Amino acid sequence: MADIKAADVAKLRKATGAGMMDCKKALVEAQGDYEKAIEEIRKRGQAIANKRADRDATEGVVLAKTTEDNKLGVVLVLNCETDFVAKNEDFISFAQSVVDKAIELKPATLEELNAIEIDGKTIGTLVTERSGITGEKMEISSYAMLQSDFVVPYIHTGNRLATLVSYNKSFDAQAGRDIAMQVAAMAPVSVDKDDVPASVIEKELEIGREQAKKEGKPEAILDKIAQGKLGKFFKENTLMNQIFVKDGKATIAAYLKSVDAEAKVNAFERFSLNA
Repeated sequence: MADIKAADVAKLRKATGAGMMDCKKALVEAQGDYEKAIEEIRKRGQAIANKRADRDATEGVVLAKTTEDNKLGVVLVLNCETDFVAKNEDFISFAQSVVDKAIELKPATLEELNAIEIDGKTIGTLVTERSGITGEKMEISSYAMLQSDFVVPYIHTGNRLATLVSYNKSFDAQAGRDIAMQVAAMAPVSVDKDDVPASVIEKELEIGREQAKKEGKPEAILDKIAQGKLGKFFKENTLMNQIFVKDGKATIAAYLKSVDAEAKVNAFERFSLNA
């Protein structure tokens, strides 16, 4: 049996992030070969990832960040299985390192993000290896990037919800953040009513007609009632038509106009662990 020194175990732990006992076991199985021990830990991570593939990873962190000039922003969800792991500083630090790399290299898709390398390993590989370290399923389940003249992030307390909002021009940063907070709080389905997918509109009309029918309304006015309910849906579920929660009176459209008459919301992204 190879002589496993404490220094070798510590070195392997620093390189992989695995526990001391796991590192010692890997070195014993590799007969002291450092490179083989690293491979053993990677295999263990993949094995655990495969074994737990059908498990629900509903905990984690949601982070958002922009470049210093606020021209580009990213938001992502790194999932795990338990709140205990989600609150671990190392887990949060890893998620932040992924966000930082995304800001640096600007991947357009989740697939591109997972292919980016950090210290010689792809992000996808690093996530898999961390499954081996924690014994939990881990995955980056959602990722988005927005790029425009002005992008504002918002992360809700606890890292369980984050948003990005892009605008056509730069204006008061706090006002931009207020609207990003509105997206977080009210979960709009689109920027304005013209952006609502046709399938969603048809479904809402169908629901409106069915509700009116159950209330005993005449067949001849079902469509009119459904259109009225659709108008209410637009007011409650499209960002520009929602009432500004910090004001309670004006719509977001009116609030934005009062801040800068030329400012417009281009797009937004909203990710949540509960979504």
